[in-house]
Amino acid sequence: MTELVPQPSDVVVALDIGTTKVCCLAGRKNSHGKLEILGIGKVESVGVLRGVVSNIEKTVNAIREAVEIAERQAKMKFRVVHVGIAGQHIKSLQHRGIIMRETDHSEIAKRDVERLKSDMYKLVLPPGDKIIHVFEQEFTVDNEQGITDPIGMCGVRLEANFHIITGQITAVNNIYRCVEKVGLQVAELTLEPIASADAVLFEEEKQAGVALVDIGGGTTDITIFHDGIIRHTAVIPFGGNVITADIKEGCTVMQPQAEKLKVKFGSALANEVFDNRIITIPGLKGRDHKEISEKNLARIIQARSEEILDYVLWEIRRSGYERKLIGGIVLTGGGALMGHVDKLTEFHTGMSCRIGVPVEHLAHGYHEHVSSPIFSTAIGLLLRGMEELVGMDANHSEKNQTIKESEPSNAEEKPASWFDNVFRKTKEWFEAEPDVDFTKNKS
Repeated sequence: MTELVPQPSDVVVALDIGTTKVCCLAGRKNSHGKLEILGIGKVESVGVLRGVVSNIEKTVNAIREAVEIAERQAKMKFRVVHVGIAGQHIKSLQHRGIIMRETDHSEIAKRDVERLKSDMYKLVLPPGDKIIHVFEQEFTVDNEQGITDPIGMCGVRLEANFHIITGQITAVNNIYRCVEKVGLQVAELTLEPIASADAVLFEEEKQAGVALVDIGGGTTDITIFHDGIIRHTAVIPFGGNVITADIKEGCTVMQPQAEKLKVKFGSALANEVFDNRIITIPGLKGRDHKEISEKNLARIIQARSEEILDYVLWEIRRSGYERKLIGGIVLTGGGALMGHVDKLTEFHTGMSCRIGVPVEHLAHGYHEHVSSPIFSTAIGLLLRGMEELVGMDANHSEKNQTIKESEPSNAEEKPASWFDNVFRKTKEWFEAEPDVDFTKNKS
C-alpha cells in the first residue's frame, strides 16, 4: 500500500453532503489556471434527509468512505475541506446598512466596506438561526446610487444593500460535528446553490439575469442573479426523491426498482414517449414479472416535475425578477439528467432553459464522470476554495509590502547625520564586495 503524503497547500478538497450521495473531490489549479481533479470519492448517502443531517453515525461513515476513496486516488492525506450546506432551514433576507465616515477627503477603503459588512452579523435573528453568508449588492455614496464598487471614491455617508443567508445553528453544528469526527477540519461552509452557480453559470448570464435551479435528491435549490449580483436564494424541500416515491406508489414497485426506472427510462415529457413501449421488471421471489407502460411512467414523472417547477416559478415571482431574466433558467444537479426535463421547463415556465454542466473551469483530459450535473456543487466548492487561496496569498503579499514600505519611512523620520550616511555607505560597500568576488570565482 502506497504511503499518503500530507495535503499540500495548493490542493483544495470539497465535500458535498447530499441526500442521495456524499461526494469528495480534490483538485488544484494547473499552470493555465484551470482546475485539475486529483481524486473523486462518491458513495451513497443514508444519514441525510432533505439536505439536513438526520443520522450522525451513518453520515460520518459515508463521509469517511468518500474521503478515503478520494485520498487513495490523490495519493495524499486530507486535512482541510470546503463543505456545502443546504436544507429547508435555509432562509434569505435583504437588509440595508449605513456608516458615517470621519472625513470626505480620504478615499473609501476596503476596511470601510468590511466594517459595513461586519455590522450585518450583528442583526437580531429568530432564536436558533445564524448568518451563513452576507453578499453586498449596490452601494450608495452621499446619495449617489447604483455603485457596484465604492473603493477609491470620496464621501462621508456610505450605504449598501445586503443579501443575507441564514440557517439553523443545529444543522450547521451537525455538519461540523460529522466532518470533525472523520478527523478533518472545515475551512469554509458554503450554501450549495451558490457553489453550483460558480461551477455552471457564465458571467454574461449573471449579468443578463438568470435563475439557477439545482434539482438534488432531497431539495431543489434556486439562486437568481441579475447585473452580476445575487438577488434571491431559496431552498424547496422537494427533489428527485419525491419523483422516485411517486413511481414506487404509482407502479407498485420497490424503492430501488423505482429509482432504476426513473434513471434508465424516465422522461419528464409524456408526449415524447411511444405509447406501445413496455418495461418488464422482475417480480418478487416466486412471482411473475411486472410490466409497466413507459408512457404511464413518464406521466407520473411529468406530474411531479411540474409541481416542483410551480414552486420554482413562485420563488422567481417572489424575487421580483420574473420579467428580467434574459438568461432564463439553468438546470443542474442529478434531477437535470432526466430525459426532456429542459423541454418541460421551457413549456411550463415560458422561459428559455439549458442544462448546466460544470466543465467550463476544468482542465483538458478531465474524468468523464466529473462532467455530470451531479458534480456541480462539489466543483463549485473547489472553485471557491481556490479563490480563498488566491485571496490569502494576495493579503500575505500585501502585508509584506506594507511592512517593507513602513521600514524606510521609519528611518526617514529621524534626520540622518553626515556620520550616519558615511557609515551606511561604508557598510554597504563592505557587504557588496565579497558578493562580487564570490560571483566572479563561481563563473
